Amino acid sequence: QVQLVESGGGLVQAGGSLRLSCAASGSIFSINAMGWYRQAPGKQRDLVARITSGGSTNYADSVKGRFTISRDNAKNTVYLEMNSLKPEDTAVYYCNADLTLHWSNSREFRYWGQGTQVTVSS
Repeated sequence: QVQLVESGGGLVQAGGSLRLSCAASGSIFSINAMGWYRQAPGKQRDLVARITSGGSTNYADSVKGRFTISRDNAKNTVYLEMNSLKPEDTAVYYCNADLTLHWSNSREFRYWGQGTQVTVSS
């Protein structure tokens, strides 16, 4: 059983900051890439940022320079530091992780968290 639990969402004024956390737990052998996606009402779920096990990152153009993704491999946790927030950043934010479950099987599985609401007021 694998779980991803997000925390840190909330209501913030435009220009403010929030830090999201996502901790993975359960029967995990290794975690490869981890990422954050977001979904606004009536829109598709889009990539916000992604980080590999080696620390390589990529970001959506709309958040470059404002958001920073990082991870603590010892804690199986990924973070998203969000600065200079804008009303258009309002969405439910989901984390995911691509992981393997057993040393004898290299097949990867993608797990998702339940989502955390971020609301930015103007």
